Amino acid sequence: MKRGFDYSLFLTTLLLVGIGLTMVFSASGILAKERFGDSAYFLKKEVIAGLIGMTGLVVARLLPVKLLSRLSLPLLVISLVLLAVVLFPSIGTKVSGASRWIRIGPLSLQPSEIAKLCLVIFVASVLAKRKERGVRVIPPMVASGLLIGLVLMGKDLGGAAVMGMTLFTLMFVGGARASTLVSELLLACPAFVYLVSSVPYRRMRILSFLNPWEHERGAGFQIIQSYIAFHAGSLFGLGLGDGKQKLFYLPEAHTDFIFSVIGEELGLFGTLTIVALFVIWLFRAFRIALKAVDPFSFYLALGIAVMIGIQVILNLAVVTGMLPTKGLPLPFISYGGTSLMVSLFSVGLLLNISARVNNPRSEG
Repeated sequence: MKRGFDYSLFLTTLLLVGIGLTMVFSASGILAKERFGDSAYFLKKEVIAGLIGMTGLVVARLLPVKLLSRLSLPLLVISLVLLAVVLFPSIGTKVSGASRWIRIGPLSLQPSEIAKLCLVIFVASVLAKRKERGVRVIPPMVASGLLIGLVLMGKDLGGAAVMGMTLFTLMFVGGARASTLVSELLLACPAFVYLVSSVPYRRMRILSFLNPWEHERGAGFQIIQSYIAFHAGSLFGLGLGDGKQKLFYLPEAHTDFIFSVIGEELGLFGTLTIVALFVIWLFRAFRIALKAVDPFSFYLALGIAVMIGIQVILNLAVVTGMLPTKGLPLPFISYGGTSLMVSLFSVGLLLNISARVNNPRSEG
């Protein structure tokens, strides 16, 4: 390893993934036994995704960064194609009414997770060229808007929100005109209100967020069960594997609401440990961005840090009742193969950039 390789980021990532695999098994074992006759069903799939992700991490660590910049437009096009293809009923797999997955053998691929990283790579490339050669920002942002629009068509409002906030942050840091940013916000706000108000289950999520106890048998059920889990966990939890809410009370216990299971089984101590690990991870990621040796590496590292950070904040806010319920995984921890693979590949890119800090001529 070259000097500058960020071992703290790497070890923190391994800890988060290890905790995630443990909690996925704890949260899903009984459900998997009931549904598939194998308590380790979800764990096995997550381990396979983790192994693929670790391979991707190594590849990303060795990938020439300039090559990634040159491939930014083809990657965007591939993302657009995947997001469009998943909308076809004969190809895309629907879960809870949302067309977000393409099934490949025993595994499922979620194009919106790939699109998040491809968007970061594309925007980082555009902003780097703008800084170096004065390339205009607005036309590429139209392409980014098309990408986010396709994610919305797949009924992934949470994923689109992450992409939109990441895009806005990168444009702001990249020096986009204030008028451009304000116009984007003015266009986004009524569109967001329409997307929420026009879909019945989204309206119910807002109403249940305001007062979940009035909808305890409906839209408020999930967040109430999350409250019960955190309350039962107290300071040190009921013990790993001894939680009750995962026994068919808390929906999506091993995916979006896995942090609630952590709160119940490991208590406040466990949840604060997870938060501390994410704080360390984000600190190292932003530090890598600030020390990057070229504009593209800076925007790429910043975009990855913002993308992961926003997902962490939104997930924790949802499971603690600070935001309305939406489908967003907790990076590295929630069950979700594509999310884990993309997150680990992103870590590889950060490690690549960090290794070049003290050796700027290296493209490894």
